[in-house]
Amino acid sequence: MGTGESIQQIREKLKGRPEPAELERWRQDSRAGVRKLLETYDRKQKAQAEERERLERFQDLERAFWARGMDQVAGCDEAGRGPLAGPLVTAAVILPHSIWLPGLNDSKKVTAARREILYGEILEQAVSVTVSILGPREIDRLNIYQAAKTAMTLCLTHLKVRPQAAVTDAMPLEIPGMEVEDLVHGDSRSAAVAAASIIAKVTRDHLMEDMDRQYPQYGFAKHKGYGTARHIQAILDCGPTPWHRRSFEPLKSMDLEEESVSENQLLQLK
Repeated sequence: MGTGESIQQIREKLKGRPEPAELERWRQDSRAGVRKLLETYDRKQKAQAEERERLERFQDLERAFWARGMDQVAGCDEAGRGPLAGPLVTAAVILPHSIWLPGLNDSKKVTAARREILYGEILEQAVSVTVSILGPREIDRLNIYQAAKTAMTLCLTHLKVRPQAAVTDAMPLEIPGMEVEDLVHGDSRSAAVAAASIIAKVTRDHLMEDMDRQYPQYGFAKHKGYGTARHIQAILDCGPTPWHRRSFEPLKSMDLEEESVSENQLLQLK
């Protein structure tokens, strides 16, 4: 028995937020096409409910801080510690207490296409976001560990909204007036750190793609500056670019006179 509505009309209504009475009416519809639409709708609703539960659990660490009266909790992570070339990009993100960021996870576990979507959604929903970009010369001067530590401190202390607490991905920090928890695999255990990892990764990937257009022979868009066989061969064949880190091997052993580029930025994105 039908309901007087075409299958196409029901399909369009199911794309929005149908009323419970409408759903109940359609469930009485005997048409195979309507039953198939409702099966698909129910699967999507179940998946969304499961994802909401996962995201709620993903904020358990932040929730522990909120329960202690620390309403603003930042997550901080970086991208680009290991590559031979390109900047170190670090991000700090404060998320609201309720989020809808389907697919949010450690950036390494998320596809490039999904990261791009999440980047926009994080910027839209976040309370505050900062990004630090440290060029190779600063990395060479400080060493990569100290560069990451410096960048994380800069990001956390320059958020437009001052956090009472912060979670980092395995980086111990001491910041006056801020409780900092360094968490191994933090980007898989804290929503705020995962959001920071997405912002840092997408920002750095875009910079490496720009670099690839400037230096196409190195393949930066593909390997993002990591020491692949192709990349190392390009260094041997063409020499290093100003974006190569002189303190990293094999460049360190080349006794290079030309310095790496010094280009540092601190961006308040929100």
